[in-house]
Amino acid sequence: CLPGGLWRGLLFTGPCRLEILSLSLYPQAAPEYAHSIRLDGDIILGGLFPVHSRGDRGTPCGELKKEKGIHRLEAMICCPTSRWGARILDTCSRDTYALEQSLTFVQALIERDGSDVRCANATLRSSQARQDRGRDRGRPSSVSIMVANILRLFKIPQISYASTAPELSDNTRYDFFSRVVPPDSYQAQAMMDIVTAMEWNYVSTLASEGNYGESGVEAFVQISRETGGVCIAQSLKIPREPRQGEFDKIIRRLLETSNARAVIMFANEDDIRRVLDAAKKNNQTGHFLWVGSDSWGSKISPVIGQEREAEGAITILPKRASVDAFDRYFRSRSLSNNRRNVWFAEFWEENFNCKLGMHGKRAGSLKKCTGLEKVGRDSSYEQEGKVQFVMDAVYAMAHALHRMHRELCYGYPGLCPRMASSIDGKELLSYIRAVNFNGSAGTPVVFNENGDAPGRYDIFQYQITNRSTAEYRVIGSWTNKLHLKVEAMRWKKGDPSLPPSVCSIPCRAGERKKVVKGVPCCWHCERCEGYHFQASEFTCELCPYEMRPDANRTGCVPIPIIKLEWHSPWAVVPVFISMLGIIATSFVIVTFVRHNDTPIVRASGREMSYVLLTGIFLCYAITFLMIAAPDVGVCSFRRIFLGLGMCFSYAALLTKTNRIHRIFEQGKKSVTAPRFISPASQLVITFSLISVQLLGVFVWFAVDPPHTVVDYGEQRTQDPTSARGVLKCDISDLSLICSLGYSILLMVTCTVYAIKTRGVPETFNEAKPIGFTMYTTCIIWLAFIPIFFGTSQSAERMYIQTTTLTISLSLSASVSLGMLYMPKVYVILFHPEQNVPKRKRSFKAIVTAATMSGKLSQKGDRPNGEVKTELCESMETNSDNTDPMNTQSKHNHAE
Repeated sequence: CLPGGLWRGLLFTGPCRLEILSLSLYPQAAPEYAHSIRLDGDIILGGLFPVHSRGDRGTPCGELKKEKGIHRLEAMICCPTSRWGARILDTCSRDTYALEQSLTFVQALIERDGSDVRCANATLRSSQARQDRGRDRGRPSSVSIMVANILRLFKIPQISYASTAPELSDNTRYDFFSRVVPPDSYQAQAMMDIVTAMEWNYVSTLASEGNYGESGVEAFVQISRETGGVCIAQSLKIPREPRQGEFDKIIRRLLETSNARAVIMFANEDDIRRVLDAAKKNNQTGHFLWVGSDSWGSKISPVIGQEREAEGAITILPKRASVDAFDRYFRSRSLSNNRRNVWFAEFWEENFNCKLGMHGKRAGSLKKCTGLEKVGRDSSYEQEGKVQFVMDAVYAMAHALHRMHRELCYGYPGLCPRMASSIDGKELLSYIRAVNFNGSAGTPVVFNENGDAPGRYDIFQYQITNRSTAEYRVIGSWTNKLHLKVEAMRWKKGDPSLPPSVCSIPCRAGERKKVVKGVPCCWHCERCEGYHFQASEFTCELCPYEMRPDANRTGCVPIPIIKLEWHSPWAVVPVFISMLGIIATSFVIVTFVRHNDTPIVRASGREMSYVLLTGIFLCYAITFLMIAAPDVGVCSFRRIFLGLGMCFSYAALLTKTNRIHRIFEQGKKSVTAPRFISPASQLVITFSLISVQLLGVFVWFAVDPPHTVVDYGEQRTQDPTSARGVLKCDISDLSLICSLGYSILLMVTCTVYAIKTRGVPETFNEAKPIGFTMYTTCIIWLAFIPIFFGTSQSAERMYIQTTTLTISLSLSASVSLGMLYMPKVYVILFHPEQNVPKRKRSFKAIVTAATMSGKLSQKGDRPNGEVKTELCESMETNSDNTDPMNTQSKHNHAE
């Protein structure tokens, strides 16, 4: 006889009992619309359940929910209740209606009026032990949030068996709220881990309007921002009251970002079903990769008739187990033994598709219920997924009260005065948060400081087997960390490969990502060009100067070092020419040594000839130093001998041409021989000129000691694979020019003298051959300069310049050898009869004859005899203190 508006924990000491609304076998025994159950006990626990769906056309309640409503409700009242009772209300799956119902729980606290309580010969004492649990899975968290806002005002602890909204973890706003299921923040993290494991980085989100869907998506988006790596293409919302064509519009919008095939769904099962149907109507079967929250879980209703559209969907569900005790209990329920459940008759009609008498709620010509039907035998039965959590919530409150009773009423049977008079809500909350026990399915039941249960989820995938049967299969689990069996996953047509959901395909090795502004998961791939390598996912960096990118441009490798090899065609030709020249020079030297005292050798100026031949030999020999592998020794010899051979040659030739010029210039003035024309004087002059070259080389040694370098710029081609480092001596082009410059100066000066002595009759000395030698040499070196410096930018620079230099030196030596000495060797070897001494004359007679010969030669008349070397021979004889008139002839002509 308690008022319907009063719900508080009550202790009855007399015969007064709590009024119980029940339904008999026939509906007329109870009101047509009953939305509460009252069970008596020492302590009353309140419960909110979505027994009915949302009503249409202004009615608060719709059709009965057999599993989500009746199964969960029965899970609460099946628990042992020897000490406590229950007040159970129907939320009708509507948050506003649930708020109205929850006011029943606090009405007595507001009114403080017990006039409706009528007990004979009894006293009534109230306590504040109370509990509220319940939410609709379609919009469950919104129910709990509204109820929590009311109950916290009166410090009434609340335990939820299904509410997962992340905002309920805010202990400052919902400090009296606890739950035995993990919050969506864990669920969102688990879903993010799944997306990451699937290598998807571009996804869309879809949420049912309301707290559950919106907060779930918000948690997922927040995690994606914090962790990075996953971008949200679109975030769409399903309205509470969707218009016609709304779901088709959603599918079309999802297709605007078609690369985002993965869709994260926090939606109720009705919205899920309609989304799948819209995908089917728009011919998008198999395109979308659904990732559903626990509102989808392993439910059959959203996918019935739409198995192909749901194929491959990955869903998540808090880890749970079937409670065998509940199965036995529920299978044993009947109309006769379950009168306390006011909605059980309605369930009976719905479950067995029959009608209870003429006042039954089901219309139509249905068979009449006999009351002998049996659950599980005459109808299908499968335990609803949240039964375990309903029982865990009840037991959590029981454990808290038990521990509270043990501490406050130790040794006192029943409720002691301290608990019976008043129970502080905060004190009871502390006992609730401290519980730790194994729940109905054997899993631990604990709460953290925010009242949240630990995250434990099973991961399912909806698969169609080869037999065309569809089922949910467990493919992994999540307990603070994802454990996913990728090999167990199946996609459309049984394809085991992971389908993509990316904005841009991964860049290949050696390519950097150029991110699209504002969309970090979308990018263009740009190859690292030139000597750049991929330093990171987004940057290319330049390799060190002595390195080049490796084959896949992910790092740098040393540039290969090369040098001129002996077997190279660029080396074979110069070496061949040089060897021929060395052989020829050696042959001339040997011939001159063997015929050292013959007139031709003596008339050639033996000392100067040997100096000149030495220079020619060095010009040939330098080829081997230029091709040899560079080291400090080779570089040192290159510096010394590079210009020394030419210096020897042109110093000797300059001395000769200068001597001839001075003799004939002096002869025009007097018959006195000029000074410093003896062989000894000539050697002194020659070696003085050579010493200048050696002095310059020694200064060079002191200023810049010889060493080797690797020139990476010489063959640094645009294509790094062709780049080479050239090992060479540290001799710059300027240093090379300076080294050869002095020899070239001697050559030019010698050429000037050769031009000045061009008027000397060809019958006298070697002026003409020397002139031809110098003219040819100048042509060779004039050709050398553009070839040498014109190829400074060529990739073959080392080969071309080395070959050009060595061949130019060899050709210069060959010209000198061929024009100055080969005719003499020919006469010595093949015409020895011409290599005989002739009549000697005085220096005056020789000069006079030469002058006359020159004049006749200018007129075109030639003397009967061609005296070629008398002047030279006379000078040599004078220097040897012999007969000054010692003459010789190269040919058998008359004097």
